[in-house]
Amino acid sequence: MTNPVTVLGLESSCDDTAAAVVRGVPGDMQVVSSVVFGQSDLHADFGGVVPEIAARAHAERLDVSVAGALEQAGLCLSDIDAIAATCGPGLIGGVVAGVMTAKGLSAATGKPLYGINHLAGHALTPRLSDGIPYPYLMLLVSGGHCQFLLTHGPDRFTRLGGTIDDAPGEAFDKVARLTGLGQPGGPAIEVAARQGDPARFAFPRPLAGKPGCDLSFSGLKTAVLRARDDIVADKGGLTAQDQADLAAAFQAAVTDSLAGKARRALDLYLDLGPDVSTMCVAGGVAANMTIRAALETVCADFGTAFNAPPLSLCTDNAAMIAAAAIEQMPHRAPDGMDLSARPRMPLDTRSAAMLGSGKKGAKA
Repeated sequence: MTNPVTVLGLESSCDDTAAAVVRGVPGDMQVVSSVVFGQSDLHADFGGVVPEIAARAHAERLDVSVAGALEQAGLCLSDIDAIAATCGPGLIGGVVAGVMTAKGLSAATGKPLYGINHLAGHALTPRLSDGIPYPYLMLLVSGGHCQFLLTHGPDRFTRLGGTIDDAPGEAFDKVARLTGLGQPGGPAIEVAARQGDPARFAFPRPLAGKPGCDLSFSGLKTAVLRARDDIVADKGGLTAQDQADLAAAFQAAVTDSLAGKARRALDLYLDLGPDVSTMCVAGGVAANMTIRAALETVCADFGTAFNAPPLSLCTDNAAMIAAAAIEQMPHRAPDGMDLSARPRMPLDTRSAAMLGSGKKGAKA
């Protein structure tokens, strides 16, 4: 594909309602506009995302998001070449809202429709932000997912390993609730950890001694719970310093786990002999600067370039969905009106499911 195309993207897989316009060709794209409506205020009282509330908010805000993205770009729907939307994985109510909105826009305008795997959006973000050449190693680390992926092309991924239980972002949220730091957990823990002593608590680094690139965070979360309960039993509650120390020790354990497994993933990636070697990180947890710094150090040890997208492209956004569509257009046909929303949608369909399968398909 040599002629630039302009794509309107929609994202509604969890608790961010987003629309964006991206223009360009594969590996050379520009974000023309990006609108994101967060829902933190709607879920704050519940200690986590409530699917029904999220779905309703998406249904109410998707049209506003689209109008805002087009206005910001100075474009009309007639100026758009294609429409892309997350079709999975995610909270099914939100995914359905996005897919149906995209179908309606496609039917009304005659523009081609592309359903995009949310994980592919994250995994292909380095192509949008920096035009990173294939193949590259991707650590996709977010609230619902954690995988090391060999990214061979826009529609070909090989999973080297990932979490066998909780995703790190999920663990951040749960630990923030346990320690009374509020939501969203990732930013709350990162801020508190700056004032904490990471050496005060000896939290485990699960699976550190086992071969392979798999990770585990459930036991780490339990270790924090026990440490908190010991403090409460001794003092009757947590002080601000206790919260900071727990946050710092937890963050250090997650960072060490990711950095340790990244070394093993880099060994496997470099065996491919890429002309230009790059390790990329994307997803909401990639916004954590302590984790970024540790991964950058690992890459320096291997003589491999490190790439992390701008913070605005780490968390859920629609620019990555539009960009993924541009990357995939030369390799596949548009989707039809039978495009379905899927709560589960693994990127690497050739590898065995890590978290099991059910009637809805492989979890990851």
